[in-house]
Amino acid sequence: MHTRKINMGMVGGGPGSFIGKIHYNASLLDGQIQLVCGAFSSDYERSQQAGRDYYISSNRVYGSYEEMIWKEKERPEGERMDLLCIATPNHVHYGPAKLALENGFHVISDKPVTYSTEEAEELVRLAEESGLLFALTHAYTGYPMVKEMKEMVGRGELGRIRKVVSEYPQGWLSEAIEKQGNPQAGWRTDPERSGKSGCMGDIGTHALNLAEYVTGLRVTELCADLSTMVKGRALDDDGNVLLRFDNGARGILYASQISAGEENGLRLRVYGEKGGLDWVQAEPNRLEVKWTDRPMEVRKPGNPYLSDLSLANTRMPPGHPGGLIEAFANLYRNVATCLQHWIAGKEPPVEAQDFPTVQDGLRGMQFIDSVVASAESTRKWIPF
Repeated sequence: MHTRKINMGMVGGGPGSFIGKIHYNASLLDGQIQLVCGAFSSDYERSQQAGRDYYISSNRVYGSYEEMIWKEKERPEGERMDLLCIATPNHVHYGPAKLALENGFHVISDKPVTYSTEEAEELVRLAEESGLLFALTHAYTGYPMVKEMKEMVGRGELGRIRKVVSEYPQGWLSEAIEKQGNPQAGWRTDPERSGKSGCMGDIGTHALNLAEYVTGLRVTELCADLSTMVKGRALDDDGNVLLRFDNGARGILYASQISAGEENGLRLRVYGEKGGLDWVQAEPNRLEVKWTDRPMEVRKPGNPYLSDLSLANTRMPPGHPGGLIEAFANLYRNVATCLQHWIAGKEPPVEAQDFPTVQDGLRGMQFIDSVVASAESTRKWIPF
């Protein structure tokens, strides 16, 4: 159902932003969303420069998110912003999200959802009270073969899940590049902007979200060891976590930004009574399915034997690779489809409602709290 394009505003994503461009490109891929306004930088001139790069009219480029939200609210429906995209460092997630929800705007935010758990709890309350959509870009859940894993587990094809191994190694922070002027490293290693955790907050939350999304299970206890390997760094850059799930399964979560030579090595392995699944983000169009009683299978996107959920998130014929932008775009398409149906007073398709929400964001913040508490404690296990 297509009523009209969804009008999006953006906070952050100014000159030099990596994630802002990812959000922008993903939002455009299906033609359902258009960027109409933005507060792209706290520096007004830089915000105007970004507006020109995004081809936004100068009178809809703002010097602050507050100004943008208040002025956009004055515009008529259909012209004003419908959806606010937040593409800023962690400490600038809560303010724009809170103000947007309080003024009737839907939100799609980068992760982690906030700087602290208390802020996340407040956003959950506001989203529930307002009835507004709040999506979180745990974009790895948008890959077709991740959807296939989720469906296979949900249908019981693997039997009862026994073991989950989720890992996310990177090597880009093996040296103290935050002291050499690297802006991405700068805010991620700064407790004032990143929060109480570095590596675990940045990529460990992805590993947890992916594990719980695919299995449908929830971690109930964890035992964590966090380390800061680079001398002088204020936050963790490496961590190992033992997990216990609510069905009795056991798990291992490993996240590292000092695993030298690694790029973005996200990998998930799930083992049940009858077989196992193995997916690697560097080769996202390949899913290995391993059985106890027959040869290994390799599944790839677009083939008719896949689940409806996987096929609904597949964009190209078999043999044509899709990547991170397409996974991001699947989330944006689902969000836009839901908003278009709600504008028309209709219920969105089930497949379109499959995206991470503010509740997943709160889960991530609680995970950070529990991991840090476990790492600082002499106790072996911490409830989560």
